[in-house]
Amino acid sequence: MATHTKLMTSGSIQKNLIAFAIPIFLGNLFQQLYHTTDTLVVGNLVGKEALAAITSITSLIMLLVGLFQGIFVGAGVVISTAFGKGDHEGVRKAVHTTIALSLLTSALLTVLGYFFAPVVLHWMRTPQSVFTDAQTYLRIFFLGISTLIFYNTASGILQAVGDSRHPLYFLIVAAILNIALDLIFVGVLDMGIEGTAYATIIAQGVSATLSFRLLLTTPSIVRVHIPSITIHKGYLKQILTFGIPSGIQNSVTSFANVILQSSINLFGASAMAGNGAFMRIQGFAFIPITAFALALTTFTGQNLGAREYDRVKRGARFGVLFAMILAETIGLGMLLGAEPLLRLFSQDPEVIAMGVSKANISSLFLWALALSHAMSGIYRGAGKAIVPMAVMLAIWCIFRIIFISTGLWLFMDIRVIFWAYPVTWTLSSIIFVIYYFRVDWMHQTD
Repeated sequence: MATHTKLMTSGSIQKNLIAFAIPIFLGNLFQQLYHTTDTLVVGNLVGKEALAAITSITSLIMLLVGLFQGIFVGAGVVISTAFGKGDHEGVRKAVHTTIALSLLTSALLTVLGYFFAPVVLHWMRTPQSVFTDAQTYLRIFFLGISTLIFYNTASGILQAVGDSRHPLYFLIVAAILNIALDLIFVGVLDMGIEGTAYATIIAQGVSATLSFRLLLTTPSIVRVHIPSITIHKGYLKQILTFGIPSGIQNSVTSFANVILQSSINLFGASAMAGNGAFMRIQGFAFIPITAFALALTTFTGQNLGAREYDRVKRGARFGVLFAMILAETIGLGMLLGAEPLLRLFSQDPEVIAMGVSKANISSLFLWALALSHAMSGIYRGAGKAIVPMAVMLAIWCIFRIIFISTGLWLFMDIRVIFWAYPVTWTLSSIIFVIYYFRVDWMHQTD
């Protein structure tokens, strides 16, 4: 087998999934560390308003980026399925189509993100005290959004053929660089929130450069030839068929989170900062969830391509259970250590109180979040991306918004917003489990 690829259609299922997931886990850990460093530096060296600004726009960024990232998840399904079948020409065409698509979408996001940032911030009812900082960070971020898209494109291509190690190496380099630049730009040069934004896009640019350097030089079947970067219509159709539902899923759940953020904004800067700080901490619980969801997508795609149906089922059971246990363990740690962890971000008593309230409500429900994401990863790998899209749209978007709107109308208590997350995580988990046992989602009867 060529360098930088790994088939998961034979051998120990547990070892395959864990060996694939660990580099993703570590990569996400480093990524979360440098995002958390942004927040720590801003919260301690700039102030509460700047902390509120940088944390309040996270959901907006994910809304605008999520649609396109979901499309590249679809590309990973096409590549991993072709790889599992041994269709090397299909892999090559899918890879070059994916890169062409990333070039187009990065240009579009740069323009939309920069010019519409203030409009959307007004729509989110961002308080005037944090508006300028939020707009500054957001505009700089979107000027460099292509670096994030290019890294995720290259990472998705490598992971689809079983290489999760190299994306990890590149993230480690980016994380260390981002932390160093944060301390220099904000702590030494006193650049404020602008320094944090510049540190982020420079670090992302380095990881993107390293990723594409590998794709341009690797001897494996995913090697990129610049003259071959073009849209192959048949593969574009497959990528969009699998990717658009994933993109809609990402964007609609992020849209719901933007609505939630606009509701949190009603409670002032302390609520924004406290909720945002805890969400940075909770991000660490997403690490095993994301790692195993991606591992399950690649594992499922490759094994269904090889028609290893029983292997898919056994991998699904192990991956889902393992992700749930890891996430819940982290959730328990967050519950017990919420206050001292929040003090790392801010010494303001109101900020800490808001964060602790959020921790008390959501920390012990992370098993449901893990279950939902892991099952979504399985269904995407099976080419059933429409299923998680429909569930997330109905539960994490529509129902969540209704829950919050009704709850705030009745009680006007921020805990209503905090409870919206575990309630919707649990409902979506129930639906995914029912679908798993009731539907022939692997097409075994085809």
